[in-house]
Amino acid sequence: MNNETSKEYLRFNVVERIQHVILFTTFLLLTFTGWALKYPEQIVEHTGWWITMWGGAKTAGLIHRAAGITMLLDFAWHVLYLGYSLSTGKMKLRADTTIIPIPKDVLDAVKNFLYFFGLSKKKPEFGRFSYIHKFDYWAVFWGMGIIGASGFFLAFPVQVSVIFPSFTVNWIWEVISIMHSDEALLAIVFILFWHFYNEHLHWDKFPMSMTWITGKITIDQMKHEHPLEYELEFGDKKGADK
Repeated sequence: MNNETSKEYLRFNVVERIQHVILFTTFLLLTFTGWALKYPEQIVEHTGWWITMWGGAKTAGLIHRAAGITMLLDFAWHVLYLGYSLSTGKMKLRADTTIIPIPKDVLDAVKNFLYFFGLSKKKPEFGRFSYIHKFDYWAVFWGMGIIGASGFFLAFPVQVSVIFPSFTVNWIWEVISIMHSDEALLAIVFILFWHFYNEHLHWDKFPMSMTWITGKITIDQMKHEHPLEYELEFGDKKGADK
């Protein structure tokens, strides 16, 4: 049980941390091998060594497929875990703790922009997850739908070809390949400039937040970044101590 006198607060349990480690490990493997497979030609300057480092196109393709399947299984595990947590009451749908977007998130985003531009002196107060966290989290679902489905089609073209009408045969695979490649590039850019900055490279977390390893944040950090959740967890105890 967490209490206000604790130095740290458990934000993510061990199951959630394992799911995150699998997700970012497979993401990195998919990024590196995917880039090598996109530009495997030895004639392209400075790219030949990259595909060679992964053992050639065949080996890189096998690693890419294995990582992709592992990521999809990890995602399925996470969705089932969410369903289990909700059905057993271990996770409750509360406005101050839910990962589901709510109208307050839109107002918080507006308030935050007003604060950044100097038009307001007060920052919005966040619960367990801010609109930044929610945008980060739900982007994974969007990416899994596009990258996961298109990647599965490209990995098993013979098996899935039966679902496409015959009139699409001359262009459907080019479309799927572009969808997979461009959405993957968008995901890479998003992770580098949005997720890494907000979770690791921000001035008060640089060079890295350790929450993904320990699952914990300090009570002071909780007060500063998640004041509504802090009030929900410790508000009654604060009042009782006065």
